[in-house]
Amino acid sequence: MYVPDTVRENDHFERKGMDTDDEWITKNTGIKRRHIASREQSTSDLATNAAEIALAMAELAPDKIGQIVVATATPDMIFPSTACRVQESLKAIHASAYDLSAACSGFIYALAQAYGMHRAGMQDNSLVIGAEIFSTIVDQNDRGTAILFGDGAGAVVVQTVEDPGPAHFVLHADGTKGELLMLPGGGSTFPTSRDTVAAGLHHVQMKGSEVFKEAVERMTEVCIEVLQKAGLTNAEGGVDPRKIDLMVPHQANLRIMRMVGKRLGFPEDKLFSDIEKYGNTSAASIPIAIYDAYHQGKIHRDDTLLMVAFGGGFTWGAGVIQWNTEQVSDSILERIKHRLHR
Repeated sequence: MYVPDTVRENDHFERKGMDTDDEWITKNTGIKRRHIASREQSTSDLATNAAEIALAMAELAPDKIGQIVVATATPDMIFPSTACRVQESLKAIHASAYDLSAACSGFIYALAQAYGMHRAGMQDNSLVIGAEIFSTIVDQNDRGTAILFGDGAGAVVVQTVEDPGPAHFVLHADGTKGELLMLPGGGSTFPTSRDTVAAGLHHVQMKGSEVFKEAVERMTEVCIEVLQKAGLTNAEGGVDPRKIDLMVPHQANLRIMRMVGKRLGFPEDKLFSDIEKYGNTSAASIPIAIYDAYHQGKIHRDDTLLMVAFGGGFTWGAGVIQWNTEQVSDSILERIKHRLHR
């Protein structure tokens, strides 16, 4: 994972004169701070940094990568794709590259696509990256969105191995509710103009309470669906938290995550959250959370993980995977980071 150096604490918004403070933000979202990219950084820069660390941990050279999938709602530009710019930076000369747009659900969607390519025998080594610079598309004077989002990237190496263990994915969408969470400006419907800029169409527009309710319902449902598909339920077909070692939800809002966990019967020690440090990093949040959990020793070889996300579109999805990597020590991780960023 990689996050920018600049940190924006909750009191930043109070100092700006916004009608909020650290106590309110923490109570209602669980967020204490978020990282903000500099004007010189693009989404591909964050993605490349995360990818370099993932490749080093996997001891895999960039020219061995067969495909790069970048899940993002904040690409560097319409084209070339952010994934192509990552491919250039990494010198991954044999990799195909494309972006995937599913908002906050993007990483689950991208991981499912990569898994399908591997199962079909079309790939052996893939890079799946979630990367966002949401600070560029959020109205920093809008309390409903400015306090929620941060910037960052997370990456995983997906490899074809013998006896990989269970992996199951369920993906859904509902385009009829897209207006509840959208960024309308900049596409063919509302091409960029003085009028679209003046109207604020290039900022995230969200009806928070409606999105909150939908997220809780859809995330709960899709978790049950994927667990049933994976055969990880009790005798009655209900959720059996004992069969999951760690649940890693999209870090949208701590209240959403806890409500979903409670409905599924998951104890809080099996529900991983690092939202207090990063805020909602959209498609990057699950891989960042996986890295944090792994780094903290909460993910071990052969553990079964449940991932779930909900985002604009609406899109939502869940995945069950078995972790297939030995723990990398903190000292090795620090040496990797130092070597890559010295």
